Amino acid sequence: MTTTADKQYPELFKSIRIGNLELSNRVVLSPMTRTSATEDGLATDRMIKYYSKFAKGGFGLLITEGIYPDELYSQGYFGQPGLANDKQVLAWSKVTAAVHENRARIFAQLMHAGAISQGNRYKDVSIGPSAVMPKEAKLEMYGGSGTFSVPREATKEEIQQVIQGFADAARRARQAGFDGVEIHGANGYILDQFLTDYVNQRTDEYGGSTAKRARLLVEVSQAVRQAVGQDFVVGIRISQAKVNDFTHKWAEGEKDGEIIFKSLGEAGLDYIHTTEYNANQPPFGEEGPALAELAKKYGKVTVIANGNLDDPTDAENMIANKQADLIALGKAALANQNWPIRIAQNETLDTFDGTVLQPTAVVKDSEL
Repeated sequence: MTTTADKQYPELFKSIRIGNLELSNRVVLSPMTRTSATEDGLATDRMIKYYSKFAKGGFGLLITEGIYPDELYSQGYFGQPGLANDKQVLAWSKVTAAVHENRARIFAQLMHAGAISQGNRYKDVSIGPSAVMPKEAKLEMYGGSGTFSVPREATKEEIQQVIQGFADAARRARQAGFDGVEIHGANGYILDQFLTDYVNQRTDEYGGSTAKRARLLVEVSQAVRQAVGQDFVVGIRISQAKVNDFTHKWAEGEKDGEIIFKSLGEAGLDYIHTTEYNANQPPFGEEGPALAELAKKYGKVTVIANGNLDDPTDAENMIANKQADLIALGKAALANQNWPIRIAQNETLDTFDGTVLQPTAVVKDSEL
């Protein structure tokens, strides 16, 4: 049977394969921090219900909030879930089972906060590429307040621990029933810190040129691929802007994009997930291709685009114009947990008003 959506938005509702995984449509739940785990990082019944709602709502793929991968320096927020031990694996397995029961797929986003950690039950200090104080203040919606501390510059041994942490957590994600993992290389967290010129002041092989600053992202990608094998989906999220620096741009524009996306495309990844304020707008000035389009051009892998694609026509056009292969929704998904079903049935969408994330990002009763 042909639905309204099939006629109006044929690309959005077309199936797609990422790696060896088949998705029923091109609509993805974007990863969003919700600080609703237990004190010791266990996924809760509230989180099971929260993710199940999006699965029931027709999203082909869900990407979780950032999950900390190790019991060292990776945790970024109190109330953040982890994949650093067996108990956390067991807790997440209940989430993945519930999502699968509702015929959706789910990836674990693995996140090391680095210098912008504002809550870590394992360590009292943070590490980063260099001893540079992060911009702006901690995020009250995630339970923080005041300015960030100056991180300690990570040693070579600690860099290897970061890499190993991602690899081990990816193995645990597979054990927990996830369909894939997304490495968080965006938004100002540790991998993005290494990529960022004004934060990374190292003079060794992990600092200096764009290629050297991208080295850790490549090594993490390679280590995760080796840890999980070829038959498990592995992707990475990339951005220019950060949670503590919304206006940051890569200094060399498209040339930086070419270096970054080409190196990641050759690192064994199945996809690249780009996030911009406006996904369909040029990232470097008033003209030029979208960031997602550059990821496709230079990375030569499947690309997910995120950033104000709330209007289904905008989302459809991103795919139809071959700027991206899938689109990820954040605010629009919070306002419409059944966004794909509403679009398929030609129903009016609700507008995101921000109240669900106030006073903190903890999942509310109204979302369950």
